[in-house]
Amino acid sequence: MAKQVPSRKARQASPLPAGLLRVDPRSSGSMTPPPGGSSGTEEATSALDTAESQQRLSAETGLTGGLTEEELEAQIHAKAGRSNPLIGVLVKTLQPSSPNLFGGITAFCRELDEASKEQGARVFFFSVDGIKPGSPRINGWHYASGSWKKETFPVPSVIYNRLTSRILENRPKVQQFFRDAKANYGAKVFNEKYLNKTEVFQALKDEAACKSFLPESYLFKNYAMLQSMCKKHATVFLKPVLGSLGKGILRVSALEGGSYSCEIPTLNGTSRKVYPSLLKLFNAQAGKLKTSRYQIQQGLQLVQAGGRPVDFRALVQKDQRGEWAITSVVARIAGANHFVSNLARGGSLSTVKEALVRTSLPAADHKKISAQIRKAALAVAEGIQTHIPALFGELGVDLAVDTGGRVWLLEVNSKPSKNDNTALDGGSKIRPSVRRVIRYSKYLANH
Repeated sequence: MAKQVPSRKARQASPLPAGLLRVDPRSSGSMTPPPGGSSGTEEATSALDTAESQQRLSAETGLTGGLTEEELEAQIHAKAGRSNPLIGVLVKTLQPSSPNLFGGITAFCRELDEASKEQGARVFFFSVDGIKPGSPRINGWHYASGSWKKETFPVPSVIYNRLTSRILENRPKVQQFFRDAKANYGAKVFNEKYLNKTEVFQALKDEAACKSFLPESYLFKNYAMLQSMCKKHATVFLKPVLGSLGKGILRVSALEGGSYSCEIPTLNGTSRKVYPSLLKLFNAQAGKLKTSRYQIQQGLQLVQAGGRPVDFRALVQKDQRGEWAITSVVARIAGANHFVSNLARGGSLSTVKEALVRTSLPAADHKKISAQIRKAALAVAEGIQTHIPALFGELGVDLAVDTGGRVWLLEVNSKPSKNDNTALDGGSKIRPSVRRVIRYSKYLANH
């Protein structure tokens, strides 16, 4: 038999969890701001301190009596969470003994906390260890009185998936948690999955708005495919389907006399080997190519700045209306002796304007190319949301420009780094990208 709502005495002894927001029964479910005009979301209190308050809540907000604890909590949460939602951010790891509780994204988490308070919402952070499938409680952390505090929270209205590990994300425990949160609590989960290179290009290949900037790209299958691609293109890339940060990429280039070079990025530069034939190159790399799935892609003659390849990272996010918008675009210049531009491989950031000035592209074309980069990034985001069955709130879209000024898509990241899009001019304390996460979360809570 389901457990009914406990008596007044029991409720006073055991209030609802800290993550539940206050509901003022006199305001039909709106939040009651504390003195000073703040959002009133920093301290959680029970909305059912007395039987009288329960009766008023039932009469004025439409909540009904005779519910289990879980049902009552879910209804209160739904009523309270629309204008002042509770947002949960799922992160990879916690370091409780360190001042940087969330590792390299601790500063980003503080920004999210400040942005949520600024916009009348509340945010908390939790790891995989803090969830238990089937339970309405989550063990997490929030920022209060100058430090991170550990508390128990209800399932939030919105869950922002910042897991940067495919292994963790694919755990049955995590996938079950997502299913339960959606089905049982009406939670919205965004950036709920990693993208892989094959599904991105498959999703966009028939999208009219994207066709002009898609390089030839396929899931790699065998030597015959490598041979065919190398006949059509002077340079071909083989990229791990699930790879990131430039790891494991092979750049295969035809040389004079029928020989081929194979270049692989390393932490200190590029490892290069020359083979007398394409078959010998394939045989030498076969072990690697059989271990993981690879995407084979047309090589591009990218523009360079100071002799180093340049590409562009556009951060595309959904706004307060749930529509895609460009938050920032930065240029990434490859490090010395590197052919990939990832910051982890020695790359550096620049503004788009500064990077284009350093290339050989005509100055008269710079403004048009910059606009095409933004247009392409938006088209990619729209195409992915249309053709891939998952909810996304932000995407890192990597684009390139060839020596003829044509824009190309390189790849898309559903867990964009929180360093690549840092404002280059120092910016304000809270980045626009962080504010937009909260605005979109509030939109999701109402739709």
